[in-house]
Amino acid sequence: MKIIDFHTHAFPDEIAERAMQKLQENCIVKPFLNGTISELLRSMDKNGISTSVLCNIATRPEQFESILKWSKRIRSERIIPLLSVHPDDKELKEHLKIVKNEGFPGIKMHPYYQNFSIDDERAFYIYESLIENDLFIVMHCGYDISFPEWDIASPERILNVLNKFPELKFITTHLGGWKQWDEVEKLIIGKPIYMEISFSFGWLAEDKIKDFIIRHPSDYILFGTDSPWADQGREIENLKKLSLSESLMDKILYHNGIKLLNIR
Repeated sequence: MKIIDFHTHAFPDEIAERAMQKLQENCIVKPFLNGTISELLRSMDKNGISTSVLCNIATRPEQFESILKWSKRIRSERIIPLLSVHPDDKELKEHLKIVKNEGFPGIKMHPYYQNFSIDDERAFYIYESLIENDLFIVMHCGYDISFPEWDIASPERILNVLNKFPELKFITTHLGGWKQWDEVEKLIIGKPIYMEISFSFGWLAEDKIKDFIIRHPSDYILFGTDSPWADQGREIENLKKLSLSESLMDKILYHNGIKLLNIR
């Protein structure tokens, strides 16, 4: 069975050590990898992962160009980078056209690191442009382990976005919203909303994770690990422990991902 990890992170070799040290300053979770592409590929080889989706985050508007340049250099059949735009980017519309024209499938955004609420009007321009360019967005959802519990990416706000932009291919991370799972159960589960499962094992009871997955539309669940902050192999084993049907596992681990990425 082929596997796509829809949520990973890495950095250029020349800044990886510094970036990982900075990210660990306020994080209680220790990384399993050193933040380089070579380490990610070794982990993928070890654990039978065919493709990793690499999630970049532009913490400043001017970072778009450097992210684009690096992503073009490292993309391959095995590493598919997502670009990132910042809500304050004055060239945002043109940058999203570049994302499309350069053949990237979508972008990643993180409201905590980019200082916005996902249903803020200043994000609407981004969503409109994503729809125009047929691009998807992977959005950090729920709280973030390195920040206070600000209400900026909750399930209620997810619904606000999708009610306004029903055509938007919006992928929620962390089983719909990290540590806001009571709200996820009330508002997200059962609806045709993409939900990637990283950082749920070990934080939410396994029987609850299984219940969420079984009750959610099977075409809208994606496997992700948030590597290097979780062990890819262990996350695969955690999913296998749920004893889901073979057809559902195949969708979660691979086929739902290839449909979004438009690859074979």
